[in-house]
Amino acid sequence: MTRPSDTDHSPAHILVVDDTPANRYVLATTLRRAGHQVTEAEDGTRALDLLRGPGPLPEIAIVDVRLPDMTGFEVCEHIKNDPATAAVPVINISAAAITVDDRAQGLYRGADAYLVEPVAPDELLATVTATLRYTRARRRAELLAERLHLLNRLTLALYSAADARELVKVTAEAAAVIFRCSVAALLTTPQGSPLVAHTWQDEDGTARADAPQVHSTAAWPQRRDPSGRAQPPGTDLPCLPPELKDPARRRTVIGRAKAERPPVVIVTSADAVTTPDDEQLLTQLTQASALALEALRSYSEEHALALTLQRSFLPESLPATPRADLAVRYLPASERTEIGGDFYEAISTPAGLVVAVGDVAGHSLDAAMVMGQVRHALRAYAAEGHPPQVILSCLDHLLASVEPGATVTLCVVLIEFGSDTLHVANAGHLPPLIRHPDGTTSYVHEHGPLLGLGLAHPPARRITVVPGSLLLLVTDGLVERRHEDLQHSLATLAAVAAGVPADPEEACGLLLERLLPDGSDDVALMAVRLNAVRPD
Repeated sequence: MTRPSDTDHSPAHILVVDDTPANRYVLATTLRRAGHQVTEAEDGTRALDLLRGPGPLPEIAIVDVRLPDMTGFEVCEHIKNDPATAAVPVINISAAAITVDDRAQGLYRGADAYLVEPVAPDELLATVTATLRYTRARRRAELLAERLHLLNRLTLALYSAADARELVKVTAEAAAVIFRCSVAALLTTPQGSPLVAHTWQDEDGTARADAPQVHSTAAWPQRRDPSGRAQPPGTDLPCLPPELKDPARRRTVIGRAKAERPPVVIVTSADAVTTPDDEQLLTQLTQASALALEALRSYSEEHALALTLQRSFLPESLPATPRADLAVRYLPASERTEIGGDFYEAISTPAGLVVAVGDVAGHSLDAAMVMGQVRHALRAYAAEGHPPQVILSCLDHLLASVEPGATVTLCVVLIEFGSDTLHVANAGHLPPLIRHPDGTTSYVHEHGPLLGLGLAHPPARRITVVPGSLLLLVTDGLVERRHEDLQHSLATLAAVAAGVPADPEEACGLLLERLLPDGSDDVALMAVRLNAVRPD
């Protein structure tokens, strides 16, 4: 993958170490005339100080073998034994130590080449060029290996991004880490909103290379070439840093998972992408980001489809009766695309208004299908005039017959039209909460077993509730939290409900605002305000 580059013949920074001023002058002059930058040192101690000091390391050290404070062999050993300077190639040079044993000792002790003075200028420059060619090729290979490792690790981070905003941020961060330069990444979210993340500082100075700033834009800056074709986004970004304002100083790469999709664009400094290997790495990173975006797009489409299908299983409208005012909220889990089993129902019957909230165990299409069967059967049994406990028994028998192994929690409440009496039958569901007109709250804790177990269900609990009371039926997605006791969660719900208004719509909104669901499970919430019984 690594190949020779014109940079192999470009000038280098070279350290010349010789105690003889005339020799240093000849060597330095020859190198400078060839375009190299030369730093001179008169002995080994000074040379090592220069190598360990601040600033970039020289690319080559030319060291005389016979120095006043130590031998050139010892200088070479110091250089090679220090991890900070071990990669600097050393060329030993001498007019006195010219035997085969001398040259062999120099090479054994770390030198990369050995020259005997007097050295012809062409031989010196050719040796320097050959040494640079080998050293630079090795550095390119090491850099490529490091960048490939980073690309592999950061590609995993791209595919782990939870949404497009995180993806564009990780993309900019990945390019900045790999190429060590200012970077901008651009993409269009699955919902059609453009996003840009960059690693240079905003006016407030908050952006860092390891913490890209993400911005939404109304549309991509759009320019057209002389032929009228639209240029790709990223060629005219606003607020570019000085090093990227000149088009000749930046590199723009575009990636698409499909031809018709909006692209992912990465803009870097041109100086950071100089070899075919660099270009291929940047292209691979851009394409990996585009594929990760396509996965997010598929996830978003599946989630929308699942939500549409799930909502099709729920009632299209709620009954309007003088006895009660109703409001419902349904929130799907944000952490998964699977269809959940939470549901609600309300139906007006001759005996009164029947309301119910339930939850089928699991998150899958099977759970949703069970939910649809239970809800429609519940509606049918209620329409036939069965009381709540009989409805539960019938549903239990239905599950055992058609969906063995499925379990459902369900709370059914009959609100009598002719009295202030409620009939509460609860099959393992969260207890219904009543908020009384004076702001006090109480739960109806009595319950029977889950549906689907084939166990007997106790009679419904009969309670009297004064007009103006608010009945709340919820599923566990509203109150249950990881690592939190359920009783504490229910107490929190009661405390919040004590302060909500009597209007069911306002009550639902306030409950969701103050009990912000964590998105790990679906939420079904029904609020029923009980009105005064009207005489016939």
